[in-house]
Amino acid sequence: MDYEIIRLMDRPQMKERAARWFHEKWHIPLEAYLESMEACLAGKEPVPQWYLAMEKDRIIGGLGVIENDYHDRKDLAPNVCAVYTEQDRRGCGVAGALLNYVCADMKEKGIPTIYLVTDHTSFYERYGWEFLCMAREDGQPNEIRVYIHRG
Repeated sequence: MDYEIIRLMDRPQMKERAARWFHEKWHIPLEAYLESMEACLAGKEPVPQWYLAMEKDRIIGGLGVIENDYHDRKDLAPNVCAVYTEQDRRGCGVAGALLNYVCADMKEKGIPTIYLVTDHTSFYERYGWEFLCMAREDGQPNEIRVYIHRG
């Protein structure tokens, strides 16, 4: 499979398309993605950032880096968010390549330690992430797993 990972900062013309793609996958309001992506493109801070895996002109995966991914551990920041790979491309290493890329890119920006929340077990460990603790999701009674990646 031939694909490339791009930073939204390097392809600002992808903003609306990327925001729609993430919105369709996660059902977070489109405006929230657009606002975060505009802040990314403004380039004033290293966070937020957005990344896409592109197979020719098709988005096959993506993720973002934001301050907090809707949990009560605000001290654990920034967070990888919205990790998604198209179903027909799962099992091909796309998510792992995205995760490795974002860790290297954030380290280059001076942020060697990043976090993510997930209900998955054993997936992220394959890419150097370690289970850290549980956190309560904003507005929810349940807890979710927090992982850390130290660069």
